[in-house]
Amino acid sequence: MTDEDEKRVAHRALVDSVRNSAGSTSLEQRARAFAGAGLAPPLDALIGKVRTRADQVTDADFDAAKAAGFSEDELFELVVCAAVGRSARLYEAGLAALAAADAGAAE
Repeated sequence: MTDEDEKRVAHRALVDSVRNSAGSTSLEQRARAFAGAGLAPPLDALIGKVRTRADQVTDADFDAAKAAGFSEDELFELVVCAAVGRSARLYEAGLAALAAADAGAAE
């Protein structure tokens, strides 16, 4: 197996673990956080920030989600799912761009 194949296998294992391992949140909640869609307020605001402007996440974002009934364990899982989901999409886009560049160079 090449280094690149090993990296892809490791990436898939990470994504699978984050989305499907036992946890405090449901698989559906984790799938929604991973995709960044279908979450109710105030969780949608927190996850939206994690996905698009993580440097702007504040204690107030977490406090609002906790006030809505989410535990720290649940928020940790959902934030990790959102971050891994975002990075997975960027990783796949990068691989697609490299494949397109390689295909263009071969012509």
